Amino acid sequence: MSMGRIAGVTAAETRERLLRAAAEVFAERGYDGTRVADIAAAAGVSNGALYAHYGSKAELLVAALRVHGRRLLAGLFADDPDRSITDLLLAIGRWLPRRRDPSRFLIVEALVAARRDTDVAGPTRAYVGERADWLAELVRLGQAEGELDPALSPDALAHFCLLLAMGSALITPDLHAVDDAEWTALLTRLATALAPAAPKGTPR
Repeated sequence: MSMGRIAGVTAAETRERLLRAAAEVFAERGYDGTRVADIAAAAGVSNGALYAHYGSKAELLVAALRVHGRRLLAGLFADDPDRSITDLLLAIGRWLPRRRDPSRFLIVEALVAARRDTDVAGPTRAYVGERADWLAELVRLGQAEGELDPALSPDALAHFCLLLAMGSALITPDLHAVDDAEWTALLTRLATALAPAAPKGTPR
């Protein structure tokens, strides 16, 4: 049997098992309170098998963040692959106050740990940068399709979206809840403000 493999389980399945276990253990114990051995045990693999796939606890944390983030986005696109960029951003915004996904716990742990652990800071900075780049590209696409004002800075709007997303991971419904209809109405008003300005003399 090759290093890092479990009998009857592919390498991809082993990685999936490790990422799922990491999300659960980090959520329960926090980054600082979690040992590599805890994740390996929860995944049913040896420490050696874990290190065959991930070089450190920090790498595993960010890898778990990435995979959960991709699943969320894939689900949103699968629901309606032809939706507009504005509708996609609104869908993400409406979901934020109700988020229950594992990435909520993971991003909080990553942000906190990054402030005092250089091993976490680099991968977390890279992850946040990837999210910002993806959002900025969405904004540029929306601008090219005439949905968003071309005068807006894609990077600034991406930063604003990141602040909302990261904040929603910290301000959970048990701390402060918001009415869904009221939240949707606010987001819709913001989306209207981000649309291209109508030519002078044209009623909006």
